[in-house]
Amino acid sequence: MARTPAELAGAEPDPPFEITFDGRTVTALPGQSLAAALWGAGILAWRTTRAGGRPRGAFCGIGQCFDCLATVNGTPNRRACLVPARPGDAVTTQEGHGHGPLGV
Repeated sequence: MARTPAELAGAEPDPPFEITFDGRTVTALPGQSLAAALWGAGILAWRTTRAGGRPRGAFCGIGQCFDCLATVNGTPNRRACLVPARPGDAVTTQEGHGHGPLGV
């Protein structure tokens, strides 16, 4: 039987953990970005635009654009594609630019 690279290296992956998105529990894997964890849970949008309130999520996935901005643990304007998921993280939909009531 062939062994996996992790077995060959003696590595033991850490177990999955939970984060929340707008109060909903989402399972994340060690090493995932918040965007990857949200995508894995079928969540494709976690921000709305200032003009028109259009939904946005990950676009480039490498931190070059700002479509994936989210409010993470109460801090707005975090690029979800660059923020590593950590146990207990609370991600909430960011409205507009993320400051003040409803992002206004």
